[in-house]
Amino acid sequence: MKAMESVRLYFERAAESLNLSDESKRLLLTPKREIQVQVPVKMDDGELQTLIGYRVQHDDSRGPMKGGLRFHHDVNLDEVRALASLMTWKTAVVNLPYGGAKGGVCVNPQALSRNELELVTRKFVDQIHDIVGPTTDIPAPDMGTNSEVMAWFRNQWEKYHGFGPACVTGKPVELYGAKGREEATGRGVGILAFKLLQRLARKPQETRVAIQGFGNVGFHAAKMLAEAEFKIVAVSDVSGGYYRPDGLNTQEVLRYAQSNNGSLDGYADAELISNEELLALDVEMLVPAAVGGVITVDNVDNIKAPVIIEAANGPITPSADDRLCERGVFVLPDILANAGGVTVSYFEWVQNLQHYSWDLNRIRQELDHVLSDAFEQVWRQGKQHGLGLRTAAYRIAIERVEFATRIGGA
Repeated sequence: MKAMESVRLYFERAAESLNLSDESKRLLLTPKREIQVQVPVKMDDGELQTLIGYRVQHDDSRGPMKGGLRFHHDVNLDEVRALASLMTWKTAVVNLPYGGAKGGVCVNPQALSRNELELVTRKFVDQIHDIVGPTTDIPAPDMGTNSEVMAWFRNQWEKYHGFGPACVTGKPVELYGAKGREEATGRGVGILAFKLLQRLARKPQETRVAIQGFGNVGFHAAKMLAEAEFKIVAVSDVSGGYYRPDGLNTQEVLRYAQSNNGSLDGYADAELISNEELLALDVEMLVPAAVGGVITVDNVDNIKAPVIIEAANGPITPSADDRLCERGVFVLPDILANAGGVTVSYFEWVQNLQHYSWDLNRIRQELDHVLSDAFEQVWRQGKQHGLGLRTAAYRIAIERVEFATRIGGA
């Protein structure tokens, strides 16, 4: 199932519980603007490559649109459209004053030199600078981009519009970025995992966790969960899974990854298993933090974890999600579970607008407050209406966006 079809299916289920009219559903699903642009770049060898870039601005009824910018060879309009819609619901469920957007360039960043990467970024900004900015649409890092790319983005945007660090978030701290932004998504996963366990009357010390994916999100989720005394028994990246039934030495694993360019390849103090085997481990909590569509109808019956935290976007296909719900598995959906990143991006934007910097403790406290409040609302909504956590989260988000659209005038 394509990404947009999955988003539409989850939307329809929640919209049905709200008794929305067909007109309202069509209005909320239709993006405000979709742009495809030409990104011509002269490569280091003198060859002129014409890349394709996208920016989909889905909704601005609740505030400026917000969403990441990804550089990946599989970027396409359908994917960007789905992710822009997801950002609308994600910002709404945690009650940030934002709408949703997403963008990207179809290119393999691993094949680019640093100079070529900078040129791609600046040429893309040249094409979209007039439709993004602090009060309209604020990009951020995503797959294949980072704080340095955001610094280039800001610099190029300011050539057209003057000083405005709030035009983009995820910048280096030295260039008006927020402290704690890098850890934010993974830290949010940890905060919400702890909140869910409290509601389920379970203790972290008695909860074995398997984390699939050890990039930025998986790394910081593991760090946060270990600090909260969860028992992490398995982690994985592209090199495979690393499993110890009696619990990994998480601090040792984190240090190894940091000293090995972020890779777990070669880590010896664990049993080497496949990523597929990691998903099927007998654990109390599974955290898919890699890519989408890793749990499908083909492997869902092998999943043993009674709790799943969707740290990645769309790691469970809708048909597999239905099976898990039938079995009573608690799934904390991506639009809430990985909202820590956009929440701290909001904090960065606020600081930029106020020209005032927060310290790390304040950012962490504010993040805990925002995510905890959002979780409690989703939990209550689910109990009140007999809904799973995913539909409950979508219901809250859709209701907020529909109200803002209606009261503001379509």
